[in-house]
Order: sequence, then C-alpha cells, then structure tokens
Amino acid sequence: MPQVTLRPVTAEDHAAWQPLWQAYLRFYETELCEEVSANTWQRLLDASEPTHSTLAWVDGKAVGMVNFIYHRSNWSIENACYLQDLYVDAGQRGLGVGRKLIEHVCATAKAAGCSKVHWLTHQTNATAISLYQQVAERSGFIQFRKAL
Repeated sequence: MPQVTLRPVTAEDHAAWQPLWQAYLRFYETELCEEVSANTWQRLLDASEPTHSTLAWVDGKAVGMVNFIYHRSNWSIENACYLQDLYVDAGQRGLGVGRKLIEHVCATAKAAGCSKVHWLTHQTNATAISLYQQVAERSGFIQFRKAL
C-alpha cells in the first residue's frame, strides 16, 4: 500500500484540487459554472467559513479530496458534519485512500465538537456503498430535493 499523506488545502493547492473537483463532477455527470467552483474554492480557504477540504497525497501527487461542512443540528446541542464531496482518483481506488479521508473527516469533526458525520451517495455507486457500509451505518432515510 502506498504512503498516503493527508493535509488541509492551502491557497497553493488549487492546481491539485481543481482536477479532482472536476473529475468528481464528471463522475456524477454534472457541470457547475466556473463562478460556483471559484466561490467554493474561496470558501474552502476562508477560516470564517464552516466548509473545509483535505487532499490525499501519494508520492507528491494529489490523488483524493474530501470537502466537508460543519453545521447546526436541531437534534443535538453539538454541530454535525456533512461530508459533502469525496473523490479518489480511479487509479488509486481500493488502496484505502477513501477510508483514510473518511476517518480524517470523522477525527477532525470529533475534535471540533461535532456529534456526527453524515453523507450521501448515489444508489448506483456500488464501490462507494461497499466502503461506506464498512465504516458507517445506513440511516434508512431517502433524500428528496427541490431546486429553487
């Protein structure tokens, strides 16, 4: 197994984060205008924002990313953490990078006083579901959304 190093993004990491972000969007067959991606990047760098990002590095190359958001919950005193985006380069899957990124978010959220970490994936993402069933419990809830 390769040596994986995790660290929060810095302003100098945009060129490493951007291709992973775009690959993640392609994986989910979606596109965002450049303004949204640029705004997301700026939020990730802003210490006053509740959103964060960490990159996974192998041999000096970013091979995975996770973006996560701390938020209030009406079901607990403590904040919760929404693991919104998780992506590992296709050539690095199955090597434990995704698990390390999830464990990192859980440890970071716990240290920040959060009571839980939660996330979604598409029902067709069998590879991710296989990992997620090993590290978390399935809530049974079904997501609905309405664009505004």
